[in-house]
Amino acid sequence: MDLGLKDRVYVVTGATRGLGNAAARELVADGAKVVVTGRDEKRAAEAAAGLGANAAGVVADNADPAAPARLIATAREHFGGFDGVLISVGGPPPGHVADNTDEQWTAAFESVFLGAVRLARAAAAELPEGGVIGLVLSSSVHEPIPGLTISNGLRPGLAGFAKSLASELGPRGIRVVGLLPGRIDTDRVRELDALSADPEATRAAAEARIPLRRYGTPEEFGRTAAFLLSPAASYLTGIMLPVDGGARHGF
Repeated sequence: MDLGLKDRVYVVTGATRGLGNAAARELVADGAKVVVTGRDEKRAAEAAAGLGANAAGVVADNADPAAPARLIATAREHFGGFDGVLISVGGPPPGHVADNTDEQWTAAFESVFLGAVRLARAAAAELPEGGVIGLVLSSSVHEPIPGLTISNGLRPGLAGFAKSLASELGPRGIRVVGLLPGRIDTDRVRELDALSADPEATRAAAEARIPLRRYGTPEEFGRTAAFLLSPAASYLTGIMLPVDGGARHGF
């Protein structure tokens, strides 16, 4: 199946590793050109180099109000266009209600929530008909995850924002989609498992609750993201797609 990605240009944030990197890799594999971002200059350069000539690395912090305009300008300067963005940010620090400080909440709001809103808003103003805005959220949009109180508080709000944005941009032919990863085998998920007294038992228990009985691979998530961002998914907007091996049991 031809996804129609050849020579389309995307910005993918948080793409030096994890889910953002997996999505960028699959976009490039299908012919797209990507601007990948990260907060560390060396990692951003290495990530772009690993993707080849159709990738450019840029240092950017999602909390920086100047980042959106700079990233969109970079896409136009390097590759001559701008067709979409995938907003992926690192997860906020773990903790329960009594553990997380005001400072942690504020920093996470700036990066995870407001940074995503700013970039989506800037993209909406620049995208042509057929453009797309994707947000990597979490299964916590539907059900809170124990020990991730800040994420549980912020991700559902972004899902609501994305739904509102989809309604507003639909008449212009611009789509907005959300991806809700479950237990994908990334460094982040391994770090969370490692917080338990017995990481192997924690993983085994989590896998037992997943109908496919395993964690997903970054490549599986990346392929799903590439499809949703592609013209092949042209009639999908406003959706929140679980990528979780069937772990969500609701309709």
